[in-house]
Amino acid sequence: MTSRVTFVAPATTPSLRRARFDAGDSIEDGAAARARSAARSLRAAERAFVSPSVRCRETAAALGLAAPAVPELSGLDVGRWLGRTLDEVGAAEPEAVAHWLTDPGAAPHGGESVRELCARVARWLDTSGAADGRTVAVVEPEVVRAVVVHVLGAPEAAFWRVDVRPLTATEVTGRSGRWNLRIGHDLGQSGGVD
Repeated sequence: MTSRVTFVAPATTPSLRRARFDAGDSIEDGAAARARSAARSLRAAERAFVSPSVRCRETAAALGLAAPAVPELSGLDVGRWLGRTLDEVGAAEPEAVAHWLTDPGAAPHGGESVRELCARVARWLDTSGAADGRTVAVVEPEVVRAVVVHVLGAPEAAFWRVDVRPLTATEVTGRSGRWNLRIGHDLGQSGGVD
């Protein structure tokens, strides 16, 4: 049997609008309504998971998913940059931001590197995510980026070249070592997510 994992990016938050490293704010009212409306576009799944963040848990609830939080699907740990905007950090630490954006192994913020995130997400996908049948996971955008990098066998430097919009679905099918990818489907559009 084939494994099918649909990764859903969370609804919009004030932090997302301001390019702020998420500090736990809730999804916007309009975004919650959009998620509730989009719930019918998700096909039934045997399993559901969620990143531990507030915005992912609230998006999952709005989609009608009862899902346990999975630490392996957490967003990128940005250490001391948490709660600050990218502009604020860039103004205060321009060399550190430039290094972080160009070197996947860098973690000048004292948190996790892109390389570490990609490895963590790849391990989860190739083990827990590879279960037969359908799985839905509401995850941070950077987790979706890591999935795309892994599935395509792309270099980690490609991580920042993947845009992930709120309330979009990225789906992988197959199994460990042989994944196929379908990206960027807007939830709520006719046709649903296969």
